Amino acid sequence: MDRKAIIVVTTSIAFIILWTAYITPKYLTRPAPPRPTNAVAAATGPVEPGTLSPAPDNAAPAVTQTTLPPTVEEQLLIITNEQVRYTFTSHGGGVKRIDLLRYPESTAPGRKSDTNRVASLNTRAPVPVMALLGDAGHVGDGVFELSRTATGVRAEKGLPNGLWVVKDFRPASNYQFLVTTRLENRSANALALGTQEWVIGTATPMNAMDHDDTTLGVMWSDGKRIHDTPKTWFDNKSFFSCFTGPRPPRPELRAGAGHLVWAAAHNQFFALAVIPPTNGLELVARAVTLPKPSPEELPPDAPPPIAPKGFQTAIVQPALTLPAGAVAEQTFQFFAGPKEYRTLANIAAQHGNNLDALMSFGFFGFFSKLLLLGMNALHDLLGVGYGWAIVIITVIIKLLFWPLTAASTRSMKRMAALQPQMKALQEKYKDDPAKLNRKMMEFWKEHKVSPLGGCLPMLLQIPVFFGFFMMIRSAIELRGASFLWVADLSRPDTLFHLAGFPVNLLPLLMGATMFWQAKLTPPSPGMDPMQQKIMKYLPLMFMVFLYGYSAALTLYWTTQNLLTILQTKLTKTTDPAAPAAPPTPVRPVKPAKRK
Repeated sequence: MDRKAIIVVTTSIAFIILWTAYITPKYLTRPAPPRPTNAVAAATGPVEPGTLSPAPDNAAPAVTQTTLPPTVEEQLLIITNEQVRYTFTSHGGGVKRIDLLRYPESTAPGRKSDTNRVASLNTRAPVPVMALLGDAGHVGDGVFELSRTATGVRAEKGLPNGLWVVKDFRPASNYQFLVTTRLENRSANALALGTQEWVIGTATPMNAMDHDDTTLGVMWSDGKRIHDTPKTWFDNKSFFSCFTGPRPPRPELRAGAGHLVWAAAHNQFFALAVIPPTNGLELVARAVTLPKPSPEELPPDAPPPIAPKGFQTAIVQPALTLPAGAVAEQTFQFFAGPKEYRTLANIAAQHGNNLDALMSFGFFGFFSKLLLLGMNALHDLLGVGYGWAIVIITVIIKLLFWPLTAASTRSMKRMAALQPQMKALQEKYKDDPAKLNRKMMEFWKEHKVSPLGGCLPMLLQIPVFFGFFMMIRSAIELRGASFLWVADLSRPDTLFHLAGFPVNLLPLLMGATMFWQAKLTPPSPGMDPMQQKIMKYLPLMFMVFLYGYSAALTLYWTTQNLLTILQTKLTKTTDPAAPAAPPTPVRPVKPAKRK
């Protein structure tokens, strides 16, 4: 990229950082106020239809606890298929842990040989998936009885007041499973049930060494827009916190009341999502402290473990009164697996929603999807690795934009050649801005040049750049993919540590190619010395900014720089020299008259 492109990209990155760190947490993820919702359970049994009604005003208060109080020994039951291993627990009557058998727990170099652990969801969470949180009348001591069924697992529990809680879990394909819940009133009296929270799951780190908790968050959709609440929202921190001072953390998020289509707890590459039985429910999420990793989960040279944070997410159902003999039944559809676009797109098409938005591609999602599908096509059809697929895509993009870049270069050369004449106009009409603008427009029209000619092609490439940036950040295909010396394209390509500092080769190569490219591009005419200094050290700023990013991103940028250098050299070789600007006419000086 030339200097103008670097300026445009720098401004855009600063805008994205500001948007992500300040605007989005503060304005786009503001919790919705609680709204009255209709009961979603359906009545069956020896009662008339419509006798299920909202609970009276003196019903049990809203749920606030985030843990269960089991007092007996835990019973575990495991079901496995080709993709997933589900571990059910009697403490809460839900899924304690979901192991994804096709994905290793860690892709860090040196750990593949000493561990056979796989990636998991809801790991070390305080409550299992589909735990029912409520007052003592709902769950009692929280201990359920587990049993196998023809289609999966059943968890059930009877309470002294005659309420019977039954959950049927049925694993399906494509990392999906169904959960049918039944609240049965086996007593002779009506039961007033308070607000219920059915736990979706907890967003947890991918492994014991995953300290990047900025990728954890809670996401939900109203069918049209996606609302992603990151860790910074719960921390109540923003881009301007250093100026405004610390603020207390937010205790919980409540959102989506009346229009919740699906909700999810996620980290960078995996998600636990639910499609509720009706859109009239509400989402609640709270930050929880997870247990510290055990010594067996850490490498020998790891620092002392810290207690990680997680985000427990649940579906809130309103209080209701359950008549004698009535049954309230509903079915939840779950996805618990990798954020792999093709899988999520199939599920979204199957259920008629936008669950593929879990990829978090952002505003330039169209380009991210197109680039991801292209990368996968190159990998599947040509059999090349994902690193070479990124290189090939970068070459294709460069060829597509080659005419625009060439036109931009020629426009910049013409503008540079006409710079003396434009300076003369500016000096001549410096006291009349309106006339100066008119004369400049006439001058540009006469010479068929435009000041936007050099910037417009670069602006057109911005969506592609950010589409590539978000695709690389979200694509699970890159997790564990190797390229030359790079062991994992989704992580920095650290070769070794020098005095505790990681030495990453690709960012250094990226910075070197940026300096080389900047050296080949002469300063723009009229650029003051301060701007020249900024442009001189801008590659160093980019290298520092992207030093800890994934190797896939720095590989893309390095390849892009090398192709731009090649194009610059070819343009200088093939293009004729720019015509010299005509000299500014000099008026003859008349001799002074003698007295």
